[in-house]
This record gives sequence, C-alpha cells and structure tokens, in this order.
Amino acid sequence: MEHYELIRSRRKSLALEITPEGCLLVRAPLRLSKARIEAFVAAHDAWIEKHLDLQRRRAAQRPPAPTAEEVEALKEQARRLLPPKVAYWSKKMGVTPTGFQVTAARKRYGSCSGRNRLCFSCFLMRCPEEAIELVVVHELCHIREKNHGPGFYALLEQYLPDWRERKKLLSM
Repeated sequence: MEHYELIRSRRKSLALEITPEGCLLVRAPLRLSKARIEAFVAAHDAWIEKHLDLQRRRAAQRPPAPTAEEVEALKEQARRLLPPKVAYWSKKMGVTPTGFQVTAARKRYGSCSGRNRLCFSCFLMRCPEEAIELVVVHELCHIREKNHGPGFYALLEQYLPDWRERKKLLSM
C-alpha cells in the first residue's frame, strides 16, 4: 500500500488526491475508522498507481525551478518589453489601464483588476512574441469586458482574429 497523508475534516465522504509533487492525500471524515480508510485506499490501488505514475512523468518533464537571478532577469525583460506593447494596443483599442506591474506568478500570465490595473507574470517572457501580444490584448479587453462572456471574445476577435492559434503557443 502506498504511503499517504491523512487529512481529516468535517466532510461526509472519502477522497483521494495526488498533488503536483506526487504525494497521495486521503481526505476523510473526522470519525471514520482507520480500518475503513485503509480499505478505501487499498480498493483504489490501481487508480492511485496510475495517477502517481502520470504525475511523476509530468514532474520529470517540467523544467527545473528558475533561480532568483533568472526570475529577476525575466522581470527586467518584462519591464522593458511590455510597456511599449501595452501603450501600442491601448491606443489602438481606445482603453487606458490605470497601472502596470510585473510579478513572478506561476498560475496565470496576466490579470486585469476591477480598477483596470494590469499585472503580467515575468514567465510570459518565455513565450513567443505572438503569445505575449495575445496576453497583452486579452488583459486590455478586460478593461471593457470584465468577464469571459461572448462580448469579451467578440472584442478579442476584433483585434486578434487569430487568437486561438496564438493561445496554443502559451505554455506555463
């Protein structure tokens, strides 16, 4: 039986989770017996092995975490390259962001706050030029359309008709 971390909470059911690091988590109700939990884990052994193997293969394909120096270099590159793109597309689209920031976010390449402040991940600099442009235009579209509804995609299509192909170039 695979080693696992047991997390008890006020839930009603048992659940298995494989973390991105390849650890097995078992979530269980507070009063469920250890024997029932172990029987559940044993019954799902094939699923656990399959998904642990999958997660380990994904981890092996991921590039190593960047050093602090590499992150700083990417941030500097973003601070140099993104403002002219934001200015060009802002003028073309007739929108005005209220601010600009570069972070080391890992889960998303860009965001636009409710107050129209743009934020970009420095890791966007690892993407091709067409993908960078897509993220800039995508976030600027959020100044007019705050959600991902039909109006948002119509606006994005208006400025970047090939946005679907460009999206395929993004890789986090």
